[in-house]
Amino acid sequence: MVKGLMSIFLVLVAVSYSFAKFDKPVKKEKRPPQTLSRGWGDDLVWTQTYEEALYRSRTTNKPLMVIHHLEDCPHSQALKKVFASNKQIQKMADEDFILLNLVFETTDKNLAPDGQYVPRFIFVDPTLTVRADITGRYGNRLYAYEPADIDLLISNMEKAKKLLKSEL
Repeated sequence: MVKGLMSIFLVLVAVSYSFAKFDKPVKKEKRPPQTLSRGWGDDLVWTQTYEEALYRSRTTNKPLMVIHHLEDCPHSQALKKVFASNKQIQKMADEDFILLNLVFETTDKNLAPDGQYVPRFIFVDPTLTVRADITGRYGNRLYAYEPADIDLLISNMEKAKKLLKSEL
């Protein structure tokens, strides 16, 4: 009896196997590995900590650009898309800046001169001076930028480079 049931079961398995559709295997979405860029520019070199960024800025004589943002903030996400897709910003960031993006606040209160909001960009020169004079266009959030402000951000990056050459 058991042998009979087993042979019927095997026949059913073989028949159902022969009728099964074999589509191409489902391709999993290829995602790039998570990097320190957090999507702000995967081809750029990013520092891991504020202390490391300050050290690299000082030793390479390049200004530091600190980006404060949150992963779930729609304003940060919109600005990140524009920043990452702008070839001029990516080139300038790669060649002329030490880069750090933070999804948490640092203990250095100089990086939040007018409050802790996101997204905000703070420039620090190689003498470790926070450039409070390089601001965005908003009076209540001096270091904030929106996607429409990308030209102002480019201008401020240029300003950070010029101040570096004229003051050091």
